[in-house]
Amino acid sequence: MSDHETQAAAGETLRRLYVYSGGFLTQIRVRRILKLAGYDIRLGKPRDGDMIGVWGQSPTSGRGEAVATRTAAPILRIEDAFLRSVLPGRDGEPPIGLHLDKSGVHFDPTTPSDLELILRDNPLDDTALLNRARDCMADLKRLHLSKYNAFDPATPALDPGYVVVIDQTRGDASVTASGADLNTFREMLYYAQEEHPAARIVIKTHPETQGGHRSGYFTADDTGDRVSLLQDPISPWALFEGAVAVYTVSSQMGFEAIQMGHKPVVFGQPFYIGWGLSDDRKPLDRRQRNLTRAQLFAAAMILYPTWYDPYRDQLCSLETAILSLAAQSRAWREDHMGWVASGMRLWKRAPLQMAFGRQRKIIFSDDRVNAVVRAVKDGRGHMVWASESADHDGAVRVEDGFLRSRGLGADLVAPLSLVCDDIGIYYDPTGPSRLEQLINDSSDLPDSARARADRLITRLTQDRLSKYNLSANANLPADLPAGRRILVPGQVEDDASIRLGAGEVRGNRDLLLAARTANPAAVILYKPHPDVEAGLRIGAVPDAGDIADAVLSRTDPIAALDAVDEVWTITSTLGFEALLRGKRVTCLGTPFYAGWGLTDDRAAPIARRVARPDITALAHAVLIDYPRYFDPKTGLPCPVEVVVDRLSSGDVPRPSRANRLLAKAQGALASYAWIWR
Repeated sequence: MSDHETQAAAGETLRRLYVYSGGFLTQIRVRRILKLAGYDIRLGKPRDGDMIGVWGQSPTSGRGEAVATRTAAPILRIEDAFLRSVLPGRDGEPPIGLHLDKSGVHFDPTTPSDLELILRDNPLDDTALLNRARDCMADLKRLHLSKYNAFDPATPALDPGYVVVIDQTRGDASVTASGADLNTFREMLYYAQEEHPAARIVIKTHPETQGGHRSGYFTADDTGDRVSLLQDPISPWALFEGAVAVYTVSSQMGFEAIQMGHKPVVFGQPFYIGWGLSDDRKPLDRRQRNLTRAQLFAAAMILYPTWYDPYRDQLCSLETAILSLAAQSRAWREDHMGWVASGMRLWKRAPLQMAFGRQRKIIFSDDRVNAVVRAVKDGRGHMVWASESADHDGAVRVEDGFLRSRGLGADLVAPLSLVCDDIGIYYDPTGPSRLEQLINDSSDLPDSARARADRLITRLTQDRLSKYNLSANANLPADLPAGRRILVPGQVEDDASIRLGAGEVRGNRDLLLAARTANPAAVILYKPHPDVEAGLRIGAVPDAGDIADAVLSRTDPIAALDAVDEVWTITSTLGFEALLRGKRVTCLGTPFYAGWGLTDDRAAPIARRVARPDITALAHAVLIDYPRYFDPKTGLPCPVEVVVDRLSSGDVPRPSRANRLLAKAQGALASYAWIWR
């Protein structure tokens, strides 16, 4: 090991990186990414082979540059990646990726950066790389992700036909590096009006200006009959969708405009000029190569940055970073106004607070009318537990997700996923739901989203995961009869999905009899519901053994599914898990997965369910688009894949002693279960 390297705990060697700015010491995420990338942050004087770390061209970078001049130590210039966080860094949000540049800095045209060298010299002709780039561009647009993401994609876009002029913060390093100033921005606005004399001009302010951190170059004084300021947070993708032209000095939004198919007019010299994709009013002669949008994106977003996975604490691909940022952005977008919650049992409130109260603490109310009044007064949303929502018109209904936990809700085990439905709720077929809408729209999924859903299905089946993931006896009875086996899963008979979604058959015994009558020669296996077996809910069938060929008591549901050819159910979620595993499913009721052409439906059809998705599209709607997931280790909103990791490894918190005692008490008082459900 050379003198300028130190040994890390995991055995890798780290290169010493000397810094002269306190931010490198206080920003934990930045330090962690640098260490994972192979750098050991130090204070003091560098020796031969050591490097000096500076933050881009910040006011403090001069200190490191001066030391580099005296010691001839090479400089590593560090900057936020082009996907950064939900809120700007000045609001305290850590970055999800960094640029670590040994040649220069991407926004300074005086010296070629590592990014420019990639764009200039890399063939950028690898088919797999370019396909990744196209998929990621499509995902950023579909998920409405940008460098900062504190905006609501549902914010109405402007009527199309306008010209976008992008403002930036005064004194921004990328503006200064391009040799631009206030006059440059005034010139840009002038040409935007001259070159589009009949169009409206919309000046888009910077998120840090909106947040009150730094002023921009444009103010209300620059507006007029055709010129207006757009200060409201809006998705860049929605903004560019209706634009006829885009003007910028050096903003990253110019790069995003290219992704949307625009050829932005650029008055500075950012990294994306000179490649044939922009109208350059200040050309850089050394850049003469023509690139495609996918090539530019591949270099700037896949090859150049260093991405970080906060859940697994490791470096990652752009695709993983996109999923992480999408989960955190969705949580902010849905929760930042705050919630008033009613109809929530006491034991559920702490998990709900952790899930939905990260931006503003949830206000809990036992009175529905007071909750509605408070929500309107404070500009908050109103949420209610779905089973308590009969008289809560306009409320968002909350319910457990389909990958819930290791343990039962009836045992007071907190969920790792929850659904929020602003239309109805998935188990109530008497009216539409958000899930129903997502399934109807699932035929438009891009290839990248379908591939993700396929990977998820494979992972769930390989790791044998289900909704509750109980530590049940996975060994089926050794003497199960041979033949065509049908699994009949029992349900909680007073469950809302039975009350609202059952047809003529509404109980477990009647379901067993129906399956036996329709399949007299088949092997019928009955699996009681875990809550019923635990004595917590109603639905026991004392003579199940007289109707079925075997009763699978306390048996792993996945082991049961593996042993059968098909499933007969009323509305059990196990029917959906059977579909994921390629089993035939007959539904006597109308669960959320029925009516789409994937099940043998014996109940009346629902006219609203018009789509005919395959299992990939159905799984994407049910397991990816509909629920929200929460990482029990980091406390962060997360993608479904993180919850799958936690459930597979068993790396989830065990219920507290108080919860276990309360769960035992409720078992003893099951007839009073309405108190805690």
